Amino acid sequence: MTEIDDVPVRLESAESAGSGKAVGSPRRPRRTAKVAGIGLAVLAVAGTAAAAYAYAARSDGSGTTGPLPPATAEVTRGTLTDEVTEGGTLGYGALVPIASRRPGTVTALPDEGEVVRRGESLFEVDATPVPLLYGTVPAWRDLAPGAEGTDVKQLEKNLWELGYRGFDVDQDYTDATAAAVAEWQEDLGVEETGNVRTSDIVVQPAAVRIGSLSASLGDQTGNGGPVLSVTDTVPSVTVTLDPADRRVAEVGAAVEVTLPDGTGAAGKVTDASTKVSEESGDGGGEGEATTTLEVVAVLTEKKGREAAAAYDAAAVDVTFTAGERKDVLTVPVAALFALAEGGFGVEVVDGSTAEYVQVETGLFSGGRVEISGEGIGEGTLVGVPGE
Repeated sequence: MTEIDDVPVRLESAESAGSGKAVGSPRRPRRTAKVAGIGLAVLAVAGTAAAAYAYAARSDGSGTTGPLPPATAEVTRGTLTDEVTEGGTLGYGALVPIASRRPGTVTALPDEGEVVRRGESLFEVDATPVPLLYGTVPAWRDLAPGAEGTDVKQLEKNLWELGYRGFDVDQDYTDATAAAVAEWQEDLGVEETGNVRTSDIVVQPAAVRIGSLSASLGDQTGNGGPVLSVTDTVPSVTVTLDPADRRVAEVGAAVEVTLPDGTGAAGKVTDASTKVSEESGDGGGEGEATTTLEVVAVLTEKKGREAAAAYDAAAVDVTFTAGERKDVLTVPVAALFALAEGGFGVEVVDGSTAEYVQVETGLFSGGRVEISGEGIGEGTLVGVPGE
């Protein structure tokens, strides 16, 4: 074992045994994580600033510390997971308002929570359905034979998917396209013009869920006001994290969502963006700016989506996992000392003697830390603070 002559400083706090935080570690504002992985750099800084708790220095070169530590813990072998659990909100994403370009009277509306798919009516104006089509190009002009462009191709793709054929899917609005449009209009029960006006359709990237209704039956449309608002159809969660936890919330990262009834649902991060908000100070003046990381994750499995469908909105727990270390030796974080010359050590207890041993640290998680060092093995006793 390697002897350390300097008196080390123990990393200890009232929370260290359970939370993985070192003494002196600054408490991050609004932190509510149940389990937080701690980076090595954070712990090192905290260790040098920690309130000192050190055992007496050795009085000779025998490797003993004098008084033994007040308590010990075994080095154990197991799996450490770098994860953060934070409270979030279950929903369906942002509301997107939909207005009617057709002046008239609202004569039919869907129910809130209803899912509307390609070709289905979002609402009716003057008893005329306004169907949903899929695409990324908004309906910005009327379409008729002779028109050319990506919006024409988008319309033709929708017609093809709805089962109307007899034309080439390209950027040319031909007479064959017009004939397919007229057939579609006949099935909708609207005037068979063969042309498509901007007020005839609503374009969205995919199927939508009715999030809220802004208009009521009998209301007038065409004044630019929204008739209703839609959301994504896939349940998602929104979570606010400390920016220091970005490592666990990269786009594409897997998450586990715990629903109010305890059901677990798998998810995937689709967006992680930094938000800056400024709190007003005392007296209404300028306050301190706060930076947070807003993360959105969608539920990825059918079982989880079906369970989430029981809630329009709900508070949930979301667990983010950044890494995992299997079959490693670990000790409580409180067993670590920050060494004066840099790095970390533990106090190995053998019977009536104790010896400081320098160790290499790995992953920190859940109040424990991965270590390796000369003479360190499963079952080795190390000193920890007493209760």
